[in-house]
Amino acid sequence: MAKTIKIFQIDAFTDKAFRGNPAGVTLEENLSKEEMQLIAKEMNLAETAFLTKSNEPDKADYNLRWFTPTVEVELCGHATIASLHFLNENNLLKEGEEVRFNTLSGILRCGFKDGRYFMKIPLYSMKEFTGDKEEILNALSGDISEFDDKTPFILLENKYLYIKIKSLKTLSFLKPDFKTLYDLTATKNEFSCIAVYTLETADKESFAHSRFFAPFYGINEDPVTGSMNGPLLQVLIHNGFIKNDKEKLSYTFEQGDVLGRNGRVGVTFYPDKNELYISGKAVTVLKGEFIF
Repeated sequence: MAKTIKIFQIDAFTDKAFRGNPAGVTLEENLSKEEMQLIAKEMNLAETAFLTKSNEPDKADYNLRWFTPTVEVELCGHATIASLHFLNENNLLKEGEEVRFNTLSGILRCGFKDGRYFMKIPLYSMKEFTGDKEEILNALSGDISEFDDKTPFILLENKYLYIKIKSLKTLSFLKPDFKTLYDLTATKNEFSCIAVYTLETADKESFAHSRFFAPFYGINEDPVTGSMNGPLLQVLIHNGFIKNDKEKLSYTFEQGDVLGRNGRVGVTFYPDKNELYISGKAVTVLKGEFIF
């Protein structure tokens, strides 16, 4: 007998259709890992999120898994924001409520407050990257002189590599050689994804603008990446661009403009609690069914 599952396509980190980052979301109890991967491949989005009810309600409200078209990943910010919107649209999450997701990255505290969805994300240790920088810059196919040689490359323990570039214009004109980036990632195993950021922004109220490349995971360029924008705040603190001298640090980061999918990510850090959150809006653009 054929299975039928309800699935939404939701644009995250935006309140406008066809902007932000699209994710598939479904709540279904009887899918195997192989079926999840096939559905994610069929959706052909950066990530598809799979929700199931938790069998440990004292620990979490739902289990949450994320798949790219090729692999399962440990953390995905935009698909989590999309999952919160899915729950809200299906009357499973109300304004002012919180929810806990059991994930490969541990228990994530999330919720819906003041018209925005939020999620607590892990804090990663970081270090200055000491590998071959020139080969990476050449693979990014930009003007090497436009990369900020006074600011170190920062590598997170999850292997996200952060590189600062001087201007928004140059960032927009980058044309990476994705095959070379994939080969560098696969052969050296020093980093998994690259975030290139600048402190020049499109909107006055924003603090930084970035692009994110992840060909190793089957995503040449991700439109708006929550799991990258959150730690970007820690990177900016580490590199001295933000002073860690307040009870609450809150900024807006930009991504996706070069792809025509403008997204805005709220990032908040509480130094006294050592807690990091990302937040954003979302909009449903498609509702349908898989029958298989």
